[in-house]
Amino acid sequence: MIVSDDLLLVRADQVTPELWRNGGGRTCELLAWPAGPDWRLRISLADIEADGPFSNFAGVQRWFAVIAGAGVQLRFADAVHRLTPDSTALHFDGANAPDCALLDGATRDLNLMARDGAALLQPALAQTDWCGAFTQRGLFTLLPGELRCERHGRVALAALTLAWGMGPGACCFVPDRPQGAVRCGWWLGWSAQVSATPSAEDS
Repeated sequence: MIVSDDLLLVRADQVTPELWRNGGGRTCELLAWPAGPDWRLRISLADIEADGPFSNFAGVQRWFAVIAGAGVQLRFADAVHRLTPDSTALHFDGANAPDCALLDGATRDLNLMARDGAALLQPALAQTDWCGAFTQRGLFTLLPGELRCERHGRVALAALTLAWGMGPGACCFVPDRPQGAVRCGWWLGWSAQVSATPSAEDS
């Protein structure tokens, strides 16, 4: 974890994964605010290695995106969703825990969970500005490159890095090897219902 000028940088390969109790996968927690079990915002990577049910998170809104592997099929009580790395993020109520079936082997998935407020998980296209109106904003990279934003200027990021605390204004990401407007990461945003600002110290 690196903190520079209020910008929190967390590389997934430097986070120790937590094995699931059912043995079906592991989770790397990238950000939890506030720290501990009573978090209001949580961002994580999950490696799903076996079919099985999702955990029930009553009172939590979830956004789920496949970033590697063939993908998954999520079966809810009233719908079935097939998700691949080309899909948009799926938003659902955490109390409605679906059954998960792997399409063809293990997958890696990005999760955004919020207990209050408004949140978003949106694909980041190379060299395309994003101006999400959230009090807290971040980027999770799929490729190495450079984050460009008004508050922090230009920041080099490795692949699979969460950059959190970008500040207001337009932001964009330029991969080291630009290939047009390809998906190179995910923008994340969150605004609490009350005035509370996550900080690097609170993380």
